[in-house]
Amino acid sequence: MNKNILTEKFTTAFQTAPFSKIATKDFLPAFKLCIKNAKAEIDTIIHNPEAPTFKNTIEALDFSGEQLDRVSSIFFNLNSAETNEEIQKIAQEVSPLLSEFGNDITLNQDLFERVKTVYNNKADLQLTTEQETLLDKKYKSFARNGANLPEDKKQELREIDKQLSKLKLQFGENVLAETNKFEMLITNEEDLAGLPDGAKEAAKQLAESKQKEGWLITLDYPSYIPFMTYADNRELREKLSLAAGSKAFKKDALDNQEIVLQIAKLRFKRANLLGYKTHAHFVLEERMAKTPEKVIDFLNEILEKAKPAANKEYANLETFAKELDAIDTLQKWDSAYYSEKLKQKLFSLDDEQLKPYFKLENVIDGAFTIANKLFDLQFEEIDTIDKYHEDVLTYKVKDKNGELVSIFYADFFPRKGKRNGAWMTSYKPQSIKNGVNDRPHVSIVCNFTKPTKSKPSLLTFNEVTTLFHEFGHALHGMLANTTYPSLSGTSVFWDFVELPSQVLENWCYEKEALELFAKHYETGEVIPMELVEKIKESATFHEGMQTLRQLSFGLLDMSWHAQDPTEIKDVKAHEKEAFGDTQLYPDVAENCMSTAFSHIFQGGYSSGYYSYKWAEVLDADAFEFFKEEGIFNKTVATKFKENVLSQGGTENPMTLYKRFRGQEPKPEALLRRAGLIK
Repeated sequence: MNKNILTEKFTTAFQTAPFSKIATKDFLPAFKLCIKNAKAEIDTIIHNPEAPTFKNTIEALDFSGEQLDRVSSIFFNLNSAETNEEIQKIAQEVSPLLSEFGNDITLNQDLFERVKTVYNNKADLQLTTEQETLLDKKYKSFARNGANLPEDKKQELREIDKQLSKLKLQFGENVLAETNKFEMLITNEEDLAGLPDGAKEAAKQLAESKQKEGWLITLDYPSYIPFMTYADNRELREKLSLAAGSKAFKKDALDNQEIVLQIAKLRFKRANLLGYKTHAHFVLEERMAKTPEKVIDFLNEILEKAKPAANKEYANLETFAKELDAIDTLQKWDSAYYSEKLKQKLFSLDDEQLKPYFKLENVIDGAFTIANKLFDLQFEEIDTIDKYHEDVLTYKVKDKNGELVSIFYADFFPRKGKRNGAWMTSYKPQSIKNGVNDRPHVSIVCNFTKPTKSKPSLLTFNEVTTLFHEFGHALHGMLANTTYPSLSGTSVFWDFVELPSQVLENWCYEKEALELFAKHYETGEVIPMELVEKIKESATFHEGMQTLRQLSFGLLDMSWHAQDPTEIKDVKAHEKEAFGDTQLYPDVAENCMSTAFSHIFQGGYSSGYYSYKWAEVLDADAFEFFKEEGIFNKTVATKFKENVLSQGGTENPMTLYKRFRGQEPKPEALLRRAGLIK
């Protein structure tokens, strides 16, 4: 019998994933064996003849299934960053198995009885705060997932979960296929007027790589964004915009409308089965916001403050487009183009001026230097770690005493088989077992412009903040210092998880930080201070419109999940109504957001999209503290590291935040930073 490397203990340096030795065909048998082994571990807990204790039940449960978690993280990370048809096929087969296994645990009555016994005796157990949190979390993971249901209802829940896991995967595969399918080949160079040289060169190179003559534009962000922002040809911008806006909304084999309706209805049915009014009521019970009503009030409160500014900005943009190009009605495909032109006029600033100062390697070094100044971390690039693609960079992260903090992977460029966007993930969580602090393996994945024959990878300012954002998540994972894996790193309330990522973006706007890494890629000259001033001045440009856009996504999410969706028949009509209060541009009949809204229909953001804005309130308030004391102030940085970054989900996030800040966050900090109040 052949050995399967995925089911063995990894013998690599730092026990990293041995990517080059894993064959895709290894995954399915590995999953099956790991599930079998994890079930055996659960059986051992259930059949332990001793009375249930925190150690033999709760702790044992948290450390069970480690191998299965490891295989899952490797597999599903590859399915996002380096997928192919074979991997997608396995994902379709494995997802229901995992969902079934999850149900086997949470619906196991004997196991629940042991957990319940410990939970009911918790007053006598003298637990640490972290142990109390873990006990609470474990008990709720049963109670909130059907452990108290009668047998027939448990069966119904299993069926719903199985269907949902398959539908979510199908949704994501359709979106990826739609993204990969569209190509706009341009053969007349005049149609590229306005496009920066770097974007033209990248489009040319992309066409060559596919044996085509001309310039190739796709829906991948590094191709899509520059074209929508700079291309003078309005017809082609419209064509590209319609392709992006109509993903999985064409009544063909890749259409997601029925899937959206099914997911929303199944989630509602599941919540009802568990005794909750809606899916949002179920989800938000375990969030800082607590209820859908509070979320909707929160979004509407910001909407009320932002709408006058947004309407004014929109009217100004419309006037500007009319004066410049006699545009009668501003359309969605005009938005980025005229915003950029107006921004250049107002601030004499455009991304093309800034990009030479943001060579990817320099920005990475800048993020590392800032992490060193704040948290004493040292990053050393090493080439002895196996990787899943040659583009991936690997680092060893150490503290000031030279002790290992984390292994760090960074994957920056788009390619076929990699989904759009940017995210942070982990291949191995941190935990402390038998006195050994097992350090995490953390990864960030982005889609930046690739180097060309004549230029290195030069980032737009937006890409710089994206890199810092994901690196902020990575720091949350790297600096984790908790006992239990399920409370470690980014395992926190969903509306708290964006605080470390969003707060780090603030350093991108500060002179002291920019001087460390914003250097011209040819001359080495530090970014001129007038450009830094312009970056800061323009930071609140169109903030009203940007805020409305974010709020519209949050409100759309709540419209699917905070009410009974069973009567919804038409995805587009429902969406149009949800966008009512936030709509600025004329509706486009061919467009639909929901059918490609992966955050809420495939990722973990259902009933949680508001958390970006929620976390912005936290991050604006937190950064005001840094600014008061100095952005590299060691005392404030240490408080942030000790009370937020290292604590994971060991305590209520508001408790952790107040311990760092000394007070609850104030929304005024965000509105001030956004220029929406003085």
